[in-house]
Amino acid sequence: MNPSDPSIQVLADPYPWPLEDLPAVQMALVVIDMQRDFCDPGGYVAGLGADLAPLRAPIAPISQCLAAARAAGLLVVHTRQGYRADLSDLPAWRRLKFDRFGSAVGKPGPLGRVLIRGEAGFETIEELAALPGEPMVDKTANGAFTGTDLDVVLRARGVRAIAFAGNTIDVCVHTSLREANDRGYQCLLLSDCCGAIEPGLHDWAIRSVQIEGGVFGSVGTSRDFVSALSS
Repeated sequence: MNPSDPSIQVLADPYPWPLEDLPAVQMALVVIDMQRDFCDPGGYVAGLGADLAPLRAPIAPISQCLAAARAAGLLVVHTRQGYRADLSDLPAWRRLKFDRFGSAVGKPGPLGRVLIRGEAGFETIEELAALPGEPMVDKTANGAFTGTDLDVVLRARGVRAIAFAGNTIDVCVHTSLREANDRGYQCLLLSDCCGAIEPGLHDWAIRSVQIEGGVFGSVGTSRDFVSALSS
């Protein structure tokens, strides 16, 4: 890190991000689970009968944030959720829950076996594909830190503040943000860069971050993120 590098601060609510005076090299943009199984018509979520529009809405703002983060020198990290082909990393209780719910996880679908590593549906959508050198973290849990080397990757680069985007805001994004908060990272939730199957869940996730003066972090938009990184 060059001590003379200018600091970056994004307008957010209830406080700007980050609160510390940090340069771009100590910040990261983590894009959670923007996979075909969650965003494509032949994927897992579509198979549940859910409307894909709210999960595809973040694609354009995330793309803008990715471009700005890459240009400014932030570390960009991507995550994918999925399981081994033999489902040996799927806890027994979760398999029973999937069966009870009628989930297609592990079963054949238009994009291959649903949420199985190596299948077409497991891959990140083309619009937000990782560039060479950008870490890809594969996970089985909702949280991106659980059972992965994400924390090691971030600390090796000296990252102290993380902006979060992806799907879904109330499950994997929210869980990952809270895990980061517990590990001492300053967190920013990019509200328009996250999707939810139900609007109420999107609203809840944002409010639950902001309560108590920003108990888990702060909430901003792609416009303010791009503006701060481009100035």
